[in-house]
Amino acid sequence: MKNETIKRILSSLIILPLILFFTISGYIIFKIFVIIFLLISSFEWYRLNKSKIFIILGIIFLSLSSYSAILLRGSSDQELLLFLYIILVCVATDIGGYVFGRIFKGPKLTEISPNKTYAGVIGGYFLSLSSAFFFVNKYSILNDNFELLILTILISTVSQLGDLSISYFKRLNKKKNTGNLIPGHGGLLDRADGIIFAIPFAYIVFNIF
Repeated sequence: MKNETIKRILSSLIILPLILFFTISGYIIFKIFVIIFLLISSFEWYRLNKSKIFIILGIIFLSLSSYSAILLRGSSDQELLLFLYIILVCVATDIGGYVFGRIFKGPKLTEISPNKTYAGVIGGYFLSLSSAFFFVNKYSILNDNFELLILTILISTVSQLGDLSISYFKRLNKKKNTGNLIPGHGGLLDRADGIIFAIPFAYIVFNIF
């Protein structure tokens, strides 16, 4: 096992419980956590890009995504469970993509992100669906399994597209990572790239349907 993989695993074992802690500790604590995330991710985005228009548009998007997270998290138990469901789908998509991609390898998905494979895409869908059905049925969040299937696939897809979008800008600016804050992962945006796209998408879907 490569050193980077070991670092990635150890970092995840620290980061995921921290995110869970700040998410479930209360609405006010969560808002403070989101504000800190916004400041760090905006700084990483500023350092990543050379184009002023991309910098401005990116910070606006990060602000809207952060605000969507606060609205989705809400203050009720039901809102908390829905928010945790979204995060779970994104994290499972990322882990499934990484594990399946490394095990099965196979054809590359796109030149934008050379490490992405079709096997990883399938793995992302598989693990996100498995995790979502277990979590949602355990806590009785959604009653319609077909609705859950479609919603999970859509959120997982947006999460993967978000990952590719950040990869595109890294490639455009000839950078490997958005930062070096998290060992084995890179910057905060490297870790949360799918989540920052999935959250505003989920907010729109929940408010429309």
